[in-house]
Amino acid sequence: MTDATAYAGATAGATADAGADPAPVDTWTRTSSGDPRGYIDAHALEELWIHTGTACNLACPFCLEGSKPGDNRLQRVTLGDVRPLLDDACALGVQQFSFTGGEPFIVRDMVRILEHAASLRPCLVLTNGTLPVLRRLRQIERLRDCAHPVAFRVSIDWPDRARHDAGRGQGQFDLAWQGLLALHERGFRVSLARQSEQGEDAAAVDAAFHALCARFGLPEDLRIVSFPDFGNPGCRRDVPEITEHCMTTYQDEASRRAFMCAFSRMVVKQHGRMRVYACTLVDDDPDYDLGGSLAAALSARVMLRHHRCYTCFAYGSSCSER
Repeated sequence: MTDATAYAGATAGATADAGADPAPVDTWTRTSSGDPRGYIDAHALEELWIHTGTACNLACPFCLEGSKPGDNRLQRVTLGDVRPLLDDACALGVQQFSFTGGEPFIVRDMVRILEHAASLRPCLVLTNGTLPVLRRLRQIERLRDCAHPVAFRVSIDWPDRARHDAGRGQGQFDLAWQGLLALHERGFRVSLARQSEQGEDAAAVDAAFHALCARFGLPEDLRIVSFPDFGNPGCRRDVPEITEHCMTTYQDEASRRAFMCAFSRMVVKQHGRMRVYACTLVDDDPDYDLGGSLAAALSARVMLRHHRCYTCFAYGSSCSER
């Protein structure tokens, strides 16, 4: 895990000379100071993420995708949309399919999509676990018979009902736990996603969640994945810029290979077309649209320009459970 304080201090001194010519720079491959920007080259396609669309049954103000009922920034996918990409990914050696939204289970084809995906590889589904899941449990049960397992990660922001419901709506805390328990009782592997805060006592927060797991009849060692506040789509956070020097000084070969853009890609539906993006966190920036081909997208160098790249660089953040 990178020392972000040391990095920020190192980059703070990397300013242009006072008398430098203020000519415009290429901000894709160069930082604002003109230094070569840090980048990642993919080494494999181990995980393919499928974005099911930004429509959701909830309208959380902090959603990194800006999802809400009826949202169409990223369109809802069908089995016909994703089947060719799932098959192509298998030819490229993919090891897992992961699904995110929006809320995947408001997509009409979601169970059919998972049935096909899980006939090929193990699957992970990110969900809020509330009414869209609870209303389709009978359909979801069919997924137990697939050739490969389907796992679910349910978002529960805080180990406190009032605080969780303040963002997601009254009653959503209890519904999410109900969905998490229902999936677990049906034999699916489950995990939990939560929000983190700067300076928090992470061990204490996780302990509070594990106590809730015990109360709800879930394994006390349930996996918990923590996420910082990434901001809404289109926002720009003031974070240090990542240079090539930073990627060799503060990262090594093993840590660079752990970046999601080194082993995964995400497909989304935009304007009726399936597109490949560098990762799950940059679909609000068209510069990270790598085209319509998975094979071609793997050969594209990913420049670490997006402000969310800094959380991966500095804190080892990852949406993946691999």
